[in-house]
Amino acid sequence: MRYTQLGRTGLKVSRLTLGTMNFGPLTNEPDSHTLMDAALDAGVNYFDTANVYGQSAGKGRTEEIIGTWFTQGGGRREKVVLATKVYGNMTADGDTTWPNHDRLSALSIRRAVDASLKRLQTDYIDIYQFHHIDRQTPFEEIWQAIDVLVRQGKILYAGSSNFPGYKIAQANETARRLGSYGLVSEQCLYNLAARDAEMEVIPASQDYGLGVIPWSPLHGGLLGGVLKKEGEGSRRTGGRAAAELAKPEVRAQVQAYEDLLDKHGLEPGEVALAWLLTRPGVTAPIVGPRTAEQLDSALRAVELELPPEVLDGLEEIFPGPGPSPESFAW
Repeated sequence: MRYTQLGRTGLKVSRLTLGTMNFGPLTNEPDSHTLMDAALDAGVNYFDTANVYGQSAGKGRTEEIIGTWFTQGGGRREKVVLATKVYGNMTADGDTTWPNHDRLSALSIRRAVDASLKRLQTDYIDIYQFHHIDRQTPFEEIWQAIDVLVRQGKILYAGSSNFPGYKIAQANETARRLGSYGLVSEQCLYNLAARDAEMEVIPASQDYGLGVIPWSPLHGGLLGGVLKKEGEGSRRTGGRAAAELAKPEVRAQVQAYEDLLDKHGLEPGEVALAWLLTRPGVTAPIVGPRTAEQLDSALRAVELELPPEVLDGLEEIFPGPGPSPESFAW
């Protein structure tokens, strides 16, 4: 495994982030523990989750699974850089939703972090991330709440997720004025087929010293060899990939992508991850394996060196938006 600094911090993280959203609803607790053990054995030390993860298994279930894994000892908690998120409403489906049970008010943040710590069975969170912007709460209030948690030793750093570039700037300029450390990371949708982040989010992150943590690196399976799997009958396409493939121009792009990689004897999913690792500002893409085989494939991507002709071919098939503001100003 290779490691890098997380943005401007002194924190070292693996070049892959283990995403845990499948733990609970799609991967049971014993299998989730096995995957976390395998990731740690391979040197992956950056684990990402969120308080709302669990879906059909119940909100918070994913954090609980991670917590029971930590209790097995063996230095598991000490080796892991743990990131979770706050914003979503934690009221159980069907129950009455009360005010202040979501978003980023100081009250909501205080309640949410204590609940996450209890589920995770740990006394601190390394990176506490805002899952979405809160248009109703000023950053002055948010940073006041975060600074209290840092002083209490409950969190070490704050990060963002799904923030536009101007909100990254606004958050960190407010933090600078207040003497707070500010955001250290941004999780955003970023992959070969979705490169909008290159316009504002990644430049803002680089300017303010945030590590970029791309989510959905395979774009919902679209970049994982979906057409070949369809042809072999080994997988039924669903979700984002199915919606995108319904567009003739996207299907043509994906076919060209798979043809290019087949010509070079490369696996699509591994190439999609390896490409992200070449991008400026990217720290560690989030991978969410459901099986040991999927984890092994992601690990191989870290060692994969893409030849120039492949990189050039990928750029032709999936051109980026270009620099900002030139790409839209003239």
